[in-house]
Amino acid sequence: MRAAVDARDVQAVARLVVAGTSTKVRQAAAEAVEDLDVLRQLIRDVRGGNDKNVYKVLTSKRDALLERARKLEELRAGINDVSAALERHSQRPFDALFSPRLDQLESRWNAVAAQADAELSGRVQQWIERSRQTIAEHLAQMAAQASREQAAAEASRLRDQLAQASAAAAAEQARLLEEQERALAQKQQAEQRAEQEAVREIGELIRKARGALSGGSTARAAGLRRAIEEKLAGAPPLSAKLAGQIEQLDQQLDALKDWKSFSVTPKRAELIEEMELLVEATLDPLALADRIKSIQDEWRTLSKGAGESLEADWQRFQQAAERAYQPCKEYLAAQALVREENLRRRDALLAKLTAFEAGYNWEQPDWRAVIKTLREAKDEWRGCSPVDRQAGKQQQDAFTALTAILQGRLDAEYARNVKQKESLIERTRQLLASDDSRKAIDAVKQFQQQWQTVGPVPREVDQRLWGEFRQHCDAVFEKRQQEFTAYTAGLEHNKTQALALCERLDQIAALEGAELLAQAGAMAELRSAFEALGELPRADTRELRDRFDRGLDLCKKSFARQQARELEQGWNDLFEAANHVRAYRLAVVRSLDAEQIGILKNTAETCIASVPRWPKGGLDTIKKELARECSADLAANEAALKILCIRAEILTGISTPPEDHALRREYQLQRLAQSMGQGLKVDETQLDTMAIEWMSVGPVEHEVYEPLLRRFLRCRAQGSLR
Repeated sequence: MRAAVDARDVQAVARLVVAGTSTKVRQAAAEAVEDLDVLRQLIRDVRGGNDKNVYKVLTSKRDALLERARKLEELRAGINDVSAALERHSQRPFDALFSPRLDQLESRWNAVAAQADAELSGRVQQWIERSRQTIAEHLAQMAAQASREQAAAEASRLRDQLAQASAAAAAEQARLLEEQERALAQKQQAEQRAEQEAVREIGELIRKARGALSGGSTARAAGLRRAIEEKLAGAPPLSAKLAGQIEQLDQQLDALKDWKSFSVTPKRAELIEEMELLVEATLDPLALADRIKSIQDEWRTLSKGAGESLEADWQRFQQAAERAYQPCKEYLAAQALVREENLRRRDALLAKLTAFEAGYNWEQPDWRAVIKTLREAKDEWRGCSPVDRQAGKQQQDAFTALTAILQGRLDAEYARNVKQKESLIERTRQLLASDDSRKAIDAVKQFQQQWQTVGPVPREVDQRLWGEFRQHCDAVFEKRQQEFTAYTAGLEHNKTQALALCERLDQIAALEGAELLAQAGAMAELRSAFEALGELPRADTRELRDRFDRGLDLCKKSFARQQARELEQGWNDLFEAANHVRAYRLAVVRSLDAEQIGILKNTAETCIASVPRWPKGGLDTIKKELARECSADLAANEAALKILCIRAEILTGISTPPEDHALRREYQLQRLAQSMGQGLKVDETQLDTMAIEWMSVGPVEHEVYEPLLRRFLRCRAQGSLR
């Protein structure tokens, strides 16, 4: 087996796979087989046998080779696809997607370039360089345009600065003059307003004093009268009306003072009686205290008015107030105990919160637990109310300082988390400028996951940040959708263009005659237009390309058929012209009268002039034959035409008429001697050459010429069929 493997004797190795003396030998031989056809034959040979391991080895080798061939075919297809795409791309004009598309195609090429042949790699590099040159030319154009725009903007800016400087100087001078005039006018207006304001204030004070008198407040009225006197010192001379109002006010104030002195005494008695009634009242302590204070305020108000104050009335009023306030005093004592208990509870809460702050692991904090503890501490602190203001102030300061420390730690965490979320927002916003929408979408999804892992943030701030983050995320997704829509629309547009090109090819293929030949250059233009279309919908690419190629093939076949018809018509015209030349030359040989000869010559020349297209060499030959002096040996001419017929019949395999069998055998013997037994092949070019020779043969009679011409044309028809 080793000898067979070393000698690469495939048949010997195959025989050992089937007829080896041991399983080890058969398996080793199966491992050595590398030819796919041999493997398939061996699998058929050993299928159903007893050696299952050999069968498994063979099928595994076959599957591996098939997989390797499939991958190689995919690699070749990938190389062909990307190289064709790069070639088409190099012919495209620059647009917004030109550079990203080139990068994408170049990346695809780099992935398979190592397996491509050197010639294709060279062409691909040329296409890449051509595409890069297109980008460079576009950038140069953009830079030149920007330079021109910048120069124009700079010139415009200098003109604007000069105009602004001139306008500013004029405006400044006008402003100074206007300010001087405005200052003088304002000074005069201020003096007038001051005098008017003083008069207005005196009038307002008179009105308020009258109102106070109407309400019985002599003290307020007297105070307002003193204020009026102070205003009079700086006011201009009063009008007679305003002076009369002041005099009337003085009279009313004096009258009210006299009346109030008479009416205060009974009011005091009423307040004393009301305070004594409160001693036995069953009011709520707080309401009772408010009522006592209200009556005391009324007493003090009466004391400010006119009238004398009696000590006996005051003592009676004060004693009644003390007795009435006794329930309030007891209630306030109980409240004092509550405030003391709240102070103790606050001390305990302070100690608890202090221990929490000091003993908490701030290296790895649970911020949600910190937030909960701080919130619950503040709620509990508010529940420990009321307390004595003076005694609770120190506690409140300590609690405020401690919660400030915790809040400071929490605010620092808030700030870090806000910064992280703002960073995610900014990074998401920057994704809007990304050219790779797929990567941008993946990044947004990653940012959304990171957002969930960021620590706590104040609710209002978190709602605002989340709104911004979601807005940018939605914008990225919307941009991806817009790009996909534009990409799909571009593919559909290319598909529409491709279908139009295919239909154009179908229309050209359906043409005939001159219309068809007039479109000879259109196929190259249509091919260039098709290759320049760019990417097509994946599901339609193969079908569109196949249809376009079929259209090209149909057009080529139509052109070939039309050209063949044109060429054949040219030969027919040549033979017709040759027949006219033969008739003319025969008339010359027979020495007919000059008029008949002239008519035949004119007929031949007219026929020659009317032919639109001649076979190669046909026109020169027919003109020479028309002008050449012909041979008068008609028999020799007939023999020459027969030889041409026999040569054509031998060339095309057509039988010769019996009367010329002897001539054919004689010709074949001559050919055999010349060719040393080499066979002859049908060659249309040789038939065309013989046709040109046919034109050069001298004239023969019409009855002789027609059957010979039919024989020769039959051979040409047979040659074209083959």
